Amino acid sequence: MKYKIYILTFFITLISCSENSSATITEQNQEIPSVKKEETYDVIVTKDIVYAEGLSHTTINGTTTSTKQLKLDAYVPNNSDKNRPAIVLIHGGGFSSGSKEVGSMVYLANYFAARGWVAFSINYRLEADLGTVPDAWVPFAQNNLDPSLVDQFFALYPASRDAKAAIRWLYANASNYNINTDYITVGGGSAGAVTATMLGATNAEDYTEEISLEKDPTLATTNLDQPTKVHTVLDFWGSGITVEILDDLYNRQRFDTTDAPIIIMHGTEDLIVSFSDAEKLKNNYENSGVPFEFYPLEGKGHSVWNATVNGKRLEVLSFDFIVEQQKLKIE
Repeated sequence: MKYKIYILTFFITLISCSENSSATITEQNQEIPSVKKEETYDVIVTKDIVYAEGLSHTTINGTTTSTKQLKLDAYVPNNSDKNRPAIVLIHGGGFSSGSKEVGSMVYLANYFAARGWVAFSINYRLEADLGTVPDAWVPFAQNNLDPSLVDQFFALYPASRDAKAAIRWLYANASNYNINTDYITVGGGSAGAVTATMLGATNAEDYTEEISLEKDPTLATTNLDQPTKVHTVLDFWGSGITVEILDDLYNRQRFDTTDAPIIIMHGTEDLIVSFSDAEKLKNNYENSGVPFEFYPLEGKGHSVWNATVNGKRLEVLSFDFIVEQQKLKIE
């Protein structure tokens, strides 16, 4: 099975639309936000905001559970702007480690907030949390994965489910931060980029409705009446695996013309997430016709946050990409 080989390769190397929207269009959403080219604003940081809850099991889908609070940190520009874009940042760590306070996410959050975005860095359930997975995932894993990789594979679902919940929380709380929800970016590194790519390509019901409220009552905390639409994706050395899983498990082909534009940045010598994964993701975007930018980082490996392309750091490339795709005003 072709996909079986791909799954095994991914996890071996990784180990280190229709929207159901209840939101209304406001006068704010009819205005294009403006951002600053240079660092301009002081940043107000609020830590450990609970955006939802999720179950943690003692064994995969076991009956003994506890409830885990899912938290994010908010980075808000100290200005009086009533029409702000937003960015949600997702840490890496192979779905087994990492946190919202990892240096790369803190840096990016401050970088964008100082220029006018409201930035959020999120935590999500990791492999050791043993979050609930859909029933269909269990036999798929048993039939296609080495037993040593199963728990890491299962971690993909709750991580994706939690990231969807974070986006819905953003929509539900947008007015508290003066966010214009027509201008939402998601980004992350490695596992976080895998999840960000999923947010840009999947439908609102994906990674949410596969599990019922009866099986996972914490879904009721995730603002299910809100959209999950995002408008640009920053992919730092990730892949499209969580989008492709939906095709194999549910026959849902989600790479299509409704996807969010993406910027793909990936080291050509990456030994953790293969450069071929970036090329495959680029090909999916070429086939759908959705705008993308592709930056092979020649000779670079994994997690190369200080890399440059033609003298531009990756966060500058990302800034330019968001501004171009969202037609933001620059002051």
